[in-house]
Amino acid sequence: QKLSLIHDHWNPRIVGELNGQYLKLVKFQGPFTWHHHENEDEMFLVVKGRFRMEFREGGNDAAPSQQRDVWIEEGEFIVVPRGVEHLSLIHI
Repeated sequence: QKLSLIHDHWNPRIVGELNGQYLKLVKFQGPFTWHHHENEDEMFLVVKGRFRMEFREGGNDAAPSQQRDVWIEEGEFIVVPRGVEHLSLIHI
């Protein structure tokens, strides 16, 4: 029900709290920006549709970063560990 009240994209809403962690709902559209979280893991649960999570690891002056993609389907979830650079991308 609460998801049907969200009409904009990339604007998470806090809908609950569990053991000191927020539960947020958000609608995706297109790509988000590359980012990481210093202090917390992040979990994504797909309620409807599917999306791709891209990961960028490593990289320095001597070697480029490596990128990998994971598709998350409806009913599946993924946990992104803290410090891991990632980008969420939805295909409509």
